[in-house]
Amino acid sequence: MSLFDDDFYSTKSSKKQRHYGWSPRRGFSGRSLMNSPWKTILLAALGGAFIMILLFWIFGGSRVVPTAAPALASVDTRSLSGDPFVVVADKVKPVVVSVISTKKDDQGSGVGVGSGVIFQKNGGSVYILTNNHVVEGATQFEIVTALGEHKKASLVGKDRISDLAVLEASADGVKAIAEFGNSDNLKAGEFAIAVGNPLGLGYSPTVTLGIISIPKRTIPVSLTQGGEYDWEMDVIQTDAAINQGNSGGPLVNIEGQVIGINSLKISDTGVEGLGFAIPINSAKPIIDSLISNHKVKRPLMGVSTQELQSFKGTEVLKLPAEVKTGVIVFEVSGPAKDAGIQSQDVIVQLDSRKIATTIALRKYLYYEKKIGDQVNVTFYRGGKKMNTTLTLTEAGDK
Repeated sequence: MSLFDDDFYSTKSSKKQRHYGWSPRRGFSGRSLMNSPWKTILLAALGGAFIMILLFWIFGGSRVVPTAAPALASVDTRSLSGDPFVVVADKVKPVVVSVISTKKDDQGSGVGVGSGVIFQKNGGSVYILTNNHVVEGATQFEIVTALGEHKKASLVGKDRISDLAVLEASADGVKAIAEFGNSDNLKAGEFAIAVGNPLGLGYSPTVTLGIISIPKRTIPVSLTQGGEYDWEMDVIQTDAAINQGNSGGPLVNIEGQVIGINSLKISDTGVEGLGFAIPINSAKPIIDSLISNHKVKRPLMGVSTQELQSFKGTEVLKLPAEVKTGVIVFEVSGPAKDAGIQSQDVIVQLDSRKIATTIALRKYLYYEKKIGDQVNVTFYRGGKKMNTTLTLTEAGDK
């Protein structure tokens, strides 16, 4: 099961499932009314009806005035039609675009289709927010508006770790931009509306309705698509239908404000309604960095590691019996190498933070440290506990 796989999956009905409903050939399917206790009820009802008709005839039915049924015109059908969602759809559709990414290399060319949302004007241009995996590996980009207008686009910046990217296109004809909401205030049970271009079925945005299942869910992902989880994403979980092509489109609230960017779903046998969106509050600093720097600047320590607990035969490391978790260093470069860290060292702590996994190490550096900060590293070498201090530098492109 790949958490970055947003392909459509539909479960099949069980052959053992019994259906009760109208059948053109058999009438009411399921149990037979005349071969069950319902037979007694039906006969009693017919008898009661006969008595009522007889009394009606004896006492003069002409004097009985039945209560009038309410006129249909008195019912506000607009309030029953889900009109607020129509208003939201009308507000959001103009700011949602299809993103067409073309990849050309020596092996040929390919085209991918995703979604994006226009969120900012910059002079004669507009910025479009989408997913990194929608544009990754592509060399040419095009957006298609809700009205079917095609525009060439250029890549401003992309970031694999957050799975976000920003494109730029001409602002000609663009009359609206998206309004961002506050994803920190979301509560389970709120309405959630996903807008995008599922399966590339035309370029007019499709709207699906659901709820916020969990406002904040942490899920493991594979950044390299190699099958091993090497990062964790904090996402909004929703049951609004999200399918291939919805990636990069907005998840909006009942006010039509963007609260997330649809990014992935769990696609597996028997799984339904597990879609995920990147919270817009988490996306904002990434967007600013992509516009300003064309990338996200993150600190680099300079180690390639793997969990200690993933290996057997670690006796050769001569670790104390109480050391059962940490990360084994396999490759060293940059700040770590300058600070004296070596291959087969086992890192157990950064500053005062216990480190048990590679993900924990990365999250501490990316979320709590900055380029130029110093980090105190606690590690074991040959069974001996040691410490060193290094200065974080800027990591390369991700």
